[in-house]
Amino acid sequence: MDEMFTRPQSYCYDVKGMNSRKCSSQGLPRFVESIMALGGLVISSPFLILSAILIRATSPGPILFKQIRVGLYGKPFELIKFRSMHIKSKGAQVTAKGDYRVTRVGLVLRKTKLDEIPELWNVVRGDLSLVGPRPEVPKYVDLENPLWCRVLKVRPGITDPITMKLRNEEELLAQQFDPEGYYIRILQPFKLKGYVDYLEQRTALTDFRIIFETLIAILVPFRTLNPEFESEARRH
Repeated sequence: MDEMFTRPQSYCYDVKGMNSRKCSSQGLPRFVESIMALGGLVISSPFLILSAILIRATSPGPILFKQIRVGLYGKPFELIKFRSMHIKSKGAQVTAKGDYRVTRVGLVLRKTKLDEIPELWNVVRGDLSLVGPRPEVPKYVDLENPLWCRVLKVRPGITDPITMKLRNEEELLAQQFDPEGYYIRILQPFKLKGYVDYLEQRTALTDFRIIFETLIAILVPFRTLNPEFESEARRH
């Protein structure tokens, strides 16, 4: 594993200038999130079973997709999702709409967000929160960046306001000649700034609201990309 992810967990707190930043307010208590995540797994169990059967029946390979992501204080953990791509697929670690690596069942799972239900188990284990900045793959994390260190002071989450705003991120990436480069130069800085803004205003109430808005967005899909997004992102 890359050396920078084997540093002590307190590393981000030692970055110059980070100690002077305002700490984020607390979101939902861990025990509340754990109960909600367990309840979510129970309620969604019919979808879990159906998704697992369809994945197994239509594409060779494991049912679950496991990937190393960067968590609290830069500590790596294994994120669990339903597999939506063909096995042994190579390419960028960002996915654009129309990516040939995605299976037919995977298209449905990703569109409906059913592929992310297993992440509730990550919440139970303590790797994730229900609400928090989305965890990134190590390749795209720079622990020398003060914004990253600010974000990594909290447990990452399944959903957050920026994820809601970029619900159609795959479509945006599909419009780019270099999706990965666009993600690194434009999308990620926009996300980091948005994460920090969210954390400065975070409360248990705001997290409850984000969970509710996320459920509504899943049940009643709608486009959330702002047509002025690119110029807005470049300003950040």
